[in-house]
Amino acid sequence: MSDKQIDLAVLDMAGTTVSDDGLVIRAFERAATAAGIPEQGPEREAARQYVIDTMGQSKIVVFRALTGGDEQRAQRANAEFEAAYAELASETGVVPIPGAAEAISALRAAGIKVALTTGFSRETQDKLLDALGWNEIADLTLAPSDAGRGRPYPDMVLTAVLRLGIDAVDRVAVLGDTASDIGTGLSAGARIVAGTLTGAHDEEQLRAAGATHVVPSVTEFAQLLLAERG
Repeated sequence: MSDKQIDLAVLDMAGTTVSDDGLVIRAFERAATAAGIPEQGPEREAARQYVIDTMGQSKIVVFRALTGGDEQRAQRANAEFEAAYAELASETGVVPIPGAAEAISALRAAGIKVALTTGFSRETQDKLLDALGWNEIADLTLAPSDAGRGRPYPDMVLTAVLRLGIDAVDRVAVLGDTASDIGTGLSAGARIVAGTLTGAHDEEQLRAAGATHVVPSVTEFAQLLLAERG
């Protein structure tokens, strides 16, 4: 292991620092209907499973795959998804994963910069940040449109490295709840690419994706980075 300390933590939002409570799947159901996917039957079941398997990826990319590359249908589904997610989040309330705000604050207090990333649109991410009162909680927030491509590509992690002036990718730690989050961190060359058990994918899925660590929550992830600093 490198003796360099971690200077940047890149944290996913829904399922990692923000409680999801099934909102993504519920919003998908409305979006799938808008895209013309039958409400019952094997096509819908396959589409639902694909959404679960690709959780964390840019949603427009997911809908392009589900509609066979039909851009008009994909855009319609994506717009419906974003609207449904925002509406459901407003109805049920948006809450952080327990200890998330404290973990982020502890990392920053120790000199580790924090970037929050998402597979949602910038507009939806901003609504989440507003609802949580998190507009000032991190050093940087990024949506796929801010970086070029979403997960599992490395763009958001590398954009955070550039914008926050981090010297090397082996000074980066990534945390997420999905295989896509793990893929992003590995592709970017981050030294620590951890999975958390508070979201979509279980330990077996996260380890199969290549996670260097699996932690119960963002709290233990922060403790891992702080302990390394000694």
